[in-house]
Amino acid sequence: NFRPRGVGASCCLFDAVMLSLCLLPSWCSYSIAQFPTTRSNTLQHLAPTPSYLRRSGVIVALTEQEERVSKAMELTPAEALAESARSRGLALQLDDGTRKSHSMAENTAFVTGFFKGISTRPAFAQLVASLYFVYEAMESAFDKATDPSVKALDYPELRRVPALEDDMAYYFGVDWQSTVRPTAATKEYCDRIRSIAVDEPPLLVAHMYTRYLGDLFGGQMMGGMARSSLKLDDALGTRFYEFDEIPRAKPFIEQWYARLNDLELDAGAKQRIVDEANLVFAFNIKLFDELQGGKRAVLRTMWGLAKGAVVSRVGKIFRRS
Repeated sequence: NFRPRGVGASCCLFDAVMLSLCLLPSWCSYSIAQFPTTRSNTLQHLAPTPSYLRRSGVIVALTEQEERVSKAMELTPAEALAESARSRGLALQLDDGTRKSHSMAENTAFVTGFFKGISTRPAFAQLVASLYFVYEAMESAFDKATDPSVKALDYPELRRVPALEDDMAYYFGVDWQSTVRPTAATKEYCDRIRSIAVDEPPLLVAHMYTRYLGDLFGGQMMGGMARSSLKLDDALGTRFYEFDEIPRAKPFIEQWYARLNDLELDAGAKQRIVDEANLVFAFNIKLFDELQGGKRAVLRTMWGLAKGAVVSRVGKIFRRS
């Protein structure tokens, strides 16, 4: 029993923090106890009802922050979107065809990898650098492309390189272009982009789908988590996650999907785009695997985020009382 001695709000606060840390990354050596079936009335006020995940027959609670990351990555089943462009055509084919890869990224490498990235400033800077090289390769390919499918989906509002250049200068200094080099996984990813840009340009659509839509779905929340965890200067270091020219993400994404469905591609080309999208998920998982944040650093980050959330909630309760 890890609960400290004492009574009253302090113990309830400890319970809430431990509750929010109940789910640790799967590679962490700490044991996870079965989640209790009842909680005190006070605890019910402190923490929202958690989501549950069954691992090895044990039910555990998702931390508030991990749940928010998962929600940002979550794909609503297409059948629930009957009026959406996602319910038909290549949009539906991509969503369904990458669902397994998406789930793997959401529930394993992406969530734990993102916490790895925000565990230390050097780790997050490495993530930013990898993303810079990937987007530079992507957007250079888009600039040179003549393929109508690529041109149709290349919205200027989505471009990330200028924002990433600002972030690179923040983390690495004004001479970053002469000092920062891509990692092995990043280079492999970029080489693939440059290769298909020459050999089969329509496959670039898969890279647009996987990266840009993911950025739009969860970017604002993830940038906020990074700023909170790393104590970054206001409005600096997370420009990548800010889409200033897209005030409402959902209508924009719906428009993007509709245009995706209008592309004139045969069945074989569509399937190759789906296959490429699955490959892109694999490349992104490799990027996270390279991050240098260790187990203890990730645990400290999760603890800090959870504690901050609980303290904030307790403060609101006392202000209302």
